[in-house]
Amino acid sequence: MPARLSRKVRGYVGKVGRLTRSLSPSHARPDDVWAAPYLTPAERRVYLGMDPRDREHACRVTRHLLRDHPRAAPELVAAALLHDCGKSIRPYRVFERVLVGLVPGRLARLVPLGPLSVRAYHPELGAELLARAGARPRVARLVARHHHAGGDPDAALLHHYDDLE
Repeated sequence: MPARLSRKVRGYVGKVGRLTRSLSPSHARPDDVWAAPYLTPAERRVYLGMDPRDREHACRVTRHLLRDHPRAAPELVAAALLHDCGKSIRPYRVFERVLVGLVPGRLARLVPLGPLSVRAYHPELGAELLARAGARPRVARLVARHHHAGGDPDAALLHHYDDLE
């Protein structure tokens, strides 16, 4: 199986697993105490405003990143914890979470309605949220680029670990 197809299959298998775990916020177990020292007070407020399921996912992404890159830049680590903060601007109902989890990002950008719009534009929305909150500028830029790295090696790393998780 070609490497790209294999990556895509693993990505969708991961999405199904995340989707199953994400059906109820009461099942989420984010490690907020572990995450807090990586964030500035302003970033911590944004992080704590995220859905617990998204915070749990962010902690897993960050742990995988740090496992392979223990000397990662502090801004990259914070961006890993905050990469989905743009989703926090609109709470999802269970059926919306399922729908949004199954629709590929490119398709969501073509049909940007309600929860699909948040899904499609959450990197940009998150960067705006972080900028308004007073987060470090590099953290906001990495969050904005976490799906489209645009030649930024740290954003590419963030995308890679988000995709694996």
